[in-house]
Amino acid sequence: QVQVVESGGGLVQAGGSLRLSCAASGNIRRVNDMAWYRQAPGKQRELVAVISSGSSTNYADSVKGRFTISRDNAKNTIYLQMNSLKPDDTAIYYCNARISSYSNTVIRDYWGQGTQVTVSS
Repeated sequence: QVQVVESGGGLVQAGGSLRLSCAASGNIRRVNDMAWYRQAPGKQRELVAVISSGSSTNYADSVKGRFTISRDNAKNTIYLQMNSLKPDDTAIYYCNARISSYSNTVIRDYWGQGTQVTVSS
């Protein structure tokens, strides 16, 4: 079994900061790319930031310069540091991890349950 669990969401005023964490655990053989997505009410889920196992990163244009994704491979954990938050950043943030396990070497997508981020104006 593989689990992906997010933490760190909450309510913050515009201009403030939050840090999200996402940890993958279980019968893991290898963790490949990990990413943060978000989904606002009435909108489709969108990619926020992605980080490879070698720590190469890519960001959505809307968060460049404000958000930073980082990774601790020893802990199978990624982080999303969110600064200068705007009301438009309000959404449920989901962690995605592309993982191969010892019971199934095919790479699969695993998702966390999501964490709410609310930015008040």
